[in-house]
Amino acid sequence: MLINRRTFLYATGVLAVAPKVSFAQLKDTYYEVLLRHTRWAETQYDATAGRYRRTDFGFAVVLGNAVLLTRGTYDASLAGVEKEVLRDHTLATIRHFAASNVLAGGTEWGKTLFWDTTFQSYFVLAARLLWPDLDARTRANVEAIARGQADYTTSLGTANDPRSGSWTPNGLTGGHRGDTKLEEMGVYAQSLAPGLAWHGDGPGWREAFGRWSRNEAGLPAADLANPSTVDGTPISANTATNLHDTFVVENHGSFGPHYQEELWRTSGRNAVHFLLAGRPLPEVLTRQPNGELLWRTILATMSDAGEPLMPMVNDREHLYGRDVIPLAFRSTVLRDPMAAWAESALASRLLAYQAHPPVYRLAKFSGEAKYEPEARAELAISYLLHELRPPVAPATDFFTRAAITIDHGADPGLLTHQSAAAWAGTVTKPGFTKLAWQPAHDDWLFKISGATPMLLPPAAVTGRDTVVYQRIRDGFDATASLLRFADGFAGTATLPTGTIVCALPRPGRVDVHNLAMAGMPGLTGSRTYTGSAGRVTVHAREGFRVDELTFPATSARHVRMVGITPHPTYGYSLFEFEVGRGTVTASSFDPGYEPAKAIDGDPATRWAVARAERGRADSWIAVDLGTATTVQRVRLRWETAAAGAYRIETSLDGAAWTTAAEYPRPDLSTPGWLDVDGRAGFVARSPEPITVHGDTITVPAGLVEGYVRADLRKIAAEQAPECPPGVRASTADGFLSLFNLSGADVTGTVRLRGTRLYRGTQVTTRDGTDYALTLPSATARIEAPWFTARGIPPGITAVVHDGQRVTFRGGPAMFVLIHRDGRSLPVVLGRAERTVSMPPATPFPINDLALGRVTFPNSVLPPGMSDPSAAVDGEQHTAWKPGPNGRMVVDLGTTRAIGEVDLQWTAGPVPPHTVTYSVDGRTYGADTTARYVAVSTGWRPGHASLRSIVVRT
Repeated sequence: MLINRRTFLYATGVLAVAPKVSFAQLKDTYYEVLLRHTRWAETQYDATAGRYRRTDFGFAVVLGNAVLLTRGTYDASLAGVEKEVLRDHTLATIRHFAASNVLAGGTEWGKTLFWDTTFQSYFVLAARLLWPDLDARTRANVEAIARGQADYTTSLGTANDPRSGSWTPNGLTGGHRGDTKLEEMGVYAQSLAPGLAWHGDGPGWREAFGRWSRNEAGLPAADLANPSTVDGTPISANTATNLHDTFVVENHGSFGPHYQEELWRTSGRNAVHFLLAGRPLPEVLTRQPNGELLWRTILATMSDAGEPLMPMVNDREHLYGRDVIPLAFRSTVLRDPMAAWAESALASRLLAYQAHPPVYRLAKFSGEAKYEPEARAELAISYLLHELRPPVAPATDFFTRAAITIDHGADPGLLTHQSAAAWAGTVTKPGFTKLAWQPAHDDWLFKISGATPMLLPPAAVTGRDTVVYQRIRDGFDATASLLRFADGFAGTATLPTGTIVCALPRPGRVDVHNLAMAGMPGLTGSRTYTGSAGRVTVHAREGFRVDELTFPATSARHVRMVGITPHPTYGYSLFEFEVGRGTVTASSFDPGYEPAKAIDGDPATRWAVARAERGRADSWIAVDLGTATTVQRVRLRWETAAAGAYRIETSLDGAAWTTAAEYPRPDLSTPGWLDVDGRAGFVARSPEPITVHGDTITVPAGLVEGYVRADLRKIAAEQAPECPPGVRASTADGFLSLFNLSGADVTGTVRLRGTRLYRGTQVTTRDGTDYALTLPSATARIEAPWFTARGIPPGITAVVHDGQRVTFRGGPAMFVLIHRDGRSLPVVLGRAERTVSMPPATPFPINDLALGRVTFPNSVLPPGMSDPSAAVDGEQHTAWKPGPNGRMVVDLGTTRAIGEVDLQWTAGPVPPHTVTYSVDGRTYGADTTARYVAVSTGWRPGHASLRSIVVRT
């Protein structure tokens, strides 16, 4: 059998990497994962009560059980329980909790929208799968739950559920700042789905379900521009604002892809009821207002594991079991090839993930076991979705298609860049400041989640200047930012190659994932670091940390550990302070954790600082050896409360102390460059070294470049640009990244090596160019290497106008001009000025504010209308077909003073049309200071289509 063979391969270590799972194998993979997870599920069984536990809705494991009992080939050796025993446990639990639900006359659980109804949905589905095995009374109770919940939710109208405390959708107004109500509106909708699916239309059920579902991803600027009907109701009737206007979701003060996926997580829970009941899906489940623009944001943060990266959420990263169902819904119900690729990537990692301690679990890295019943239920639903819907072929060029740059604005505080080679994001949300970077989209390389610092100072950003470059308009994808802090500035740049550049006011930190997770790419139990100073392998720490410090032999009677950085919660605690026998004292101790227990030889006893002293940095523990002794080594075995930093001091008299050693000591200190496990690397333009301390890399202040894969030694040997004071510059990958780290405008010269020519004016020198720089205060920008000039002599002035034209002065000279796309042109320059053009190269940047922008309607189009994005895609062979009286809106991203709007139509009669403008996307008029530009038509069959809308200042 496939299952037993795989088990054997894992056990013998033959299977060393995660097996690729084809899309056709997903169901089988999910089934096997559910079997293995059953060993955890059975820990929720209360033998005394004869059912699964109520705590944290542990009884929701019955849905996974029901799938195993009614489908596939059950394997008791994997599940750890015989099939009939599992059946007995499951049926007894369903009988009990069906009767104890409030809606069936019980008092134990149910009816409360947050969060009983989520588990009710799982519970009803499990009962329906096992319907033939249920007695008549239990069936009646299950029916009462589904009907009663639909009646109750409908009776609330748009009001709050009085049983749910502070949980509220804010009626149909919703909310987006601080805490989106997408999730809450989804809960209202999902509480209605079992009733609708299994019992048809009750009074007001369908209307309530549609109302909540349509508003989940509500955003007025998009909705008001969309007359399409869903289940007979216009999207323009939506009233909720649950998204930021760049289609990003904020939850509990942070950007959370996990919550943005809630639209499809809820939809998956709902759809499976209708599909299993044999009823048509409500249209809103397949035509989701704004759903595709939400998905675009998810793709903009996707990792190689098919799970979005989470740079601003503390406890949702690597929740593999919870992130399957949104992908399964999109890949099966919406038939999305991109979701199909992501789902296959995630499924390929599930067995390796599950085998890592604590074994069997599906949501182990959240720190909350309460997610396990949900993960099991949602994996079971994903299995059923694949059983009930035909598969779609996965995309084969995922990250190329997903590549995009988006500035979500200062309010969400996220500037993101998804490229074919890496993901990067400049985060300025309070509490999350960082330049997050994942080379090769590897979600197990660098730690980027939540409050984890990365590169940038983890301080509050007081000013933010950003530039977003897009291939369609600028000829390349990139981002640049200049951030102001209370005590200085920092700059970031992300390049189309996946490379990052940062200008740091002080040293920056990068933390590395280092685990032994067999079968997970990269997690082999160690990371290897290589630099000009040598190579070191850092092994993953298993269990409590042990530090062994050696130092030059010294004579001492007293030896002590003096803390510098305590554990942020628990201070300091040592199982063992091995230096010799003697008398022990400490700055403080907790009762039962006296200092002597750190040298008593018992590995289970320990010293810990007093509770009141846990926040004290300089707590200490000292050993009096009784007489002067030669000391050259100490060994410290820490509890969870391990010091982040400390020093070892020695003394002859207990009064005068000398530092003998400090922790952390660098495992490697190397100037110039550092390769990280062959997966990424850093080049530092600084005399200070890059250091590795365990799983932490420290890069020096100054200019630092991060590369996905490159010849780091060669790059580090290249001479860095010479800049005016306050300016930093990088030519990483040929792009010129410029940062003004000052509060004053700068005009001067940047001295560059090589013969690349950038937009602007430069004069060739013997070994490069002198680039004329004008850079406003606290700003950054990136210039593409549009041309190189082979054989050009010194003293030639080159003015690059755009990606097509260059003016030369200072001849006579002969040289070859080479465009970055590979085309070349011989240039003969006399004493007169000469402008050369290289057609058919595009003259980037293109002066068109509409190019590549978001357009409405989106996700759901009115009958007869084609996608309006065709009018802003820069292609001459595409066009927007308005349909009867069609109207489109272009979102320019920010309010601008608009000087000109040029409409270009295909052949044929141009339809009657008007152009109007809006600041907020709600009201439109003639004022041309606007963010939104609308084209309204009186289009009829036979009229021309709109090839392009060009907007200029």
